[in-house]
Amino acid sequence: MTNQLDSTSSNARAGETSATTRIHPKPRIGIFIIAYNAVNHLIKTINRIPKEVYDDVDEIFVIDDCSKDNTYYAAMGYKSQHNIEKLTIHRNQVNQGYGGNQKVGYQYAIDRGFDVVAMVHGDGQYAPEALPILLDPFMKGEADMVFGSRMASGGSPLKGGMPLYKYLGNRILTVTQNYLSGLKLSEYHSGYRLYSTHALSKIPFESFTNTWHFDTQIILAMAERSMRIVEKPIPTYYGDEICHVNGIPYAINCITTSYRFYQNRKKNIMSYPGPKDIPRIKSLTEGSAVISAVVR
Repeated sequence: MTNQLDSTSSNARAGETSATTRIHPKPRIGIFIIAYNAVNHLIKTINRIPKEVYDDVDEIFVIDDCSKDNTYYAAMGYKSQHNIEKLTIHRNQVNQGYGGNQKVGYQYAIDRGFDVVAMVHGDGQYAPEALPILLDPFMKGEADMVFGSRMASGGSPLKGGMPLYKYLGNRILTVTQNYLSGLKLSEYHSGYRLYSTHALSKIPFESFTNTWHFDTQIILAMAERSMRIVEKPIPTYYGDEICHVNGIPYAINCITTSYRFYQNRKKNIMSYPGPKDIPRIKSLTEGSAVISAVVR
């Protein structure tokens, strides 16, 4: 994937390999604010980040996905007005799509040497106030991914304004995907996600789709590597933000992606192999002979 930026500065199924999150006693944390046409919400979202989290994180980086409104310029103005050094603003010169923009953000977090990256949506639909709860499993070394779930006990999605058709669709998709994946998640479709960058570096996410079912692919890629997926309940909020997801194609893509995973799982084949999954040849010397052994 090539891209240019304008910048201001529940355990998974057993798989091929095991990932261990390497978190420092005090992990370096980056908050990734993913933004597209969020001019009316972005600044309020930044301001809602709890002080204890704001003070501890190394960087809050906004990546605007070539918005058609003034999202980028609003963020630049806010940074300049308040002289916030740890807030950096970036803009994709070409729209990458929801999945594509995540790729940009996660690669940036890896390159910056963060231990944990927390993705917050710029429209404020997923409460920044929940960040302390979602970061806690990383502080304890208990997770490779933390998933903010609206469907977990305590989430109260309908009371939070989730339309009934979305609630039912989420439930049906989740039951189907759990059957196909072998997981036991309360939902697959929340966009509130935090990752260990060490775990991300083992997944070929750059080869995933640039569209909305990127979120399903990354869950399945973690599952087949036995990475630790932890769910935490989050409040549900539906306001005047604009939903850009086309529901029917999204649902079809989620099911077909999960079905391919199911078929490969039965054959003990990885669905998302990457360079780090290629068996290595280890050479051993015995006298004048060289013996090669394939190792994983």
